[in-house]
Amino acid sequence: MIGDRIKYLREQKGLTITELAEMADISKSYLSHMERKLQNNPSLQMLSKLAESLDTNLEFLLGEEYLKTAYLLDDEWKSLIYTAIQDGMRKEDFIRLYQLQQQEKEAL
Repeated sequence: MIGDRIKYLREQKGLTITELAEMADISKSYLSHMERKLQNNPSLQMLSKLAESLDTNLEFLLGEEYLKTAYLLDDEWKSLIYTAIQDGMRKEDFIRLYQLQQQEKEAL
């Protein structure tokens, strides 16, 4: 699980929840909820902040769930997605764009 991986890395680095939350610029309570598996669906932007603060990558934090689909994305797709995430795009934004594109196809 994502929370387990975050907690593992945090402890390996000797960081408290407060220290990591400050480094990643997220709330301490949100981070605590993630580690305790009370928050199981963090945004990719949130995970990017944590990955950077923990000197890791999204692939590690996402674990097996990511590896099942990673082979579908070439480097250009990955770069595009990472850039969009860094710019603040959320999963909901991607979904809405996809839905709009589908509507345009149906209108043709």
